[in-house]
Amino acid sequence: MTHPVVLKTSQLILAGDLSGAEQALVEIADTEGDTALVEILDQVPAKDLLAIMRGFDGSKESVINMVVTPEQFAQAIVLESRYRDETHAALRGMMNAVLYRDEEMAAEYLETIGELEGGYEVLVNYFGDRDEEFLAFAMSGEFTEEYHWEGGLAARSITWLNEKIDEIDEALHEGNSIAGSRPKVPRSEIADHDWMETAWVLRYELSDIFEQVVIAMRDRMVHDVEERVDSVATAETRPKAAEDEEESAL
Repeated sequence: MTHPVVLKTSQLILAGDLSGAEQALVEIADTEGDTALVEILDQVPAKDLLAIMRGFDGSKESVINMVVTPEQFAQAIVLESRYRDETHAALRGMMNAVLYRDEEMAAEYLETIGELEGGYEVLVNYFGDRDEEFLAFAMSGEFTEEYHWEGGLAARSITWLNEKIDEIDEALHEGNSIAGSRPKVPRSEIADHDWMETAWVLRYELSDIFEQVVIAMRDRMVHDVEERVDSVATAETRPKAAEDEEESAL
């Protein structure tokens, strides 16, 4: 039987009262304890849980972020694409708040996300505005100290992207060149509780998932190149079509 607070939470979310929805769940933890809240979160629809958690990051904590299990979190986070957030800033803040509440648990949360359908895409989105730096780390095992390029991969030329795709393909074909190496930098040196530490954990603790994220990012680049080429081809044919129409009119 569905707990009354679950129904209340859904109604508050539909009304746009995310703070009220979060508070309704927090009251369960206050009165019945964290274990009771965890059990109730199993009943909360993933879309509702995601809606609440999007309002909290490392600067604005919630007891929900403190108790949500890897399975509950993963089921919610894979729905993030529904929000069409091009920068994915909310996604990264939300994930960091959960991943690094206990850094020893970060790998377990990331692994659970990677095991779900759509999980790799979520992780690609997480590195959305750091995609080029992420790939540089994948290729070299090191992080660039100073990075001045604005716009990431989306702002690069078709030629540059094709060269990067070839570089990734070559590294993937070499077997262990991406995921199978020893750390060149210890985790303690890049422990930013943000994208660098997440990339490090993926590469050295979850190498299979790390490689799949690289492949997913590579496939997204290929799709981007194809769309740009099609766009250029379409633009080049438009003047000719216009000329033909003018001639037929004469």
